[in-house]
Amino acid sequence: MASEHSLTRALRELFASQRTAALGTLNADGEAVVSRVPFAIEAETASLVIHVSALAGHTGNLLRHPRASLLISQGEIAGEPVHALPRVTIDVRAEAFEPDRAETQHLRNHYLARFPEAEPMTQLGDFRFMRLRPLGARQVAGFGAARSIDVKTLAQAMRVAI
Repeated sequence: MASEHSLTRALRELFASQRTAALGTLNADGEAVVSRVPFAIEAETASLVIHVSALAGHTGNLLRHPRASLLISQGEIAGEPVHALPRVTIDVRAEAFEPDRAETQHLRNHYLARFPEAEPMTQLGDFRFMRLRPLGARQVAGFGAARSIDVKTLAQAMRVAI
């Protein structure tokens, strides 16, 4: 990938190295709520896949208000500066899938490819898969290395991250 932009390469590496994200949603009162969710990548649609319980607040929030924000960040390293940690904030629109929908198995396959240990949870009745479709993003790859990202660039990074 000689022609790949260095920030796109950094984004691809971030997607590949991180398996959880902070998910920001709005509750029924319109208040912001942040939770941590594991995510998989669905390369065909350049989307993220999450598996959520009906008991989790963020699930109801996404069903009421499908617009959300997802922060994927490199973890802190003890003793190292934290202000330039590589990260990306992605604006998303959530789509919920009922267990009997044809696409559910497709999303399940992507999720289990990244989290095979979650297979028993996919059998629980109160869980569902959601596809988070990116609308745009903001990437910080370090000091002086930040940019807004369109859906096409996100798709490029996601397609090679899995």
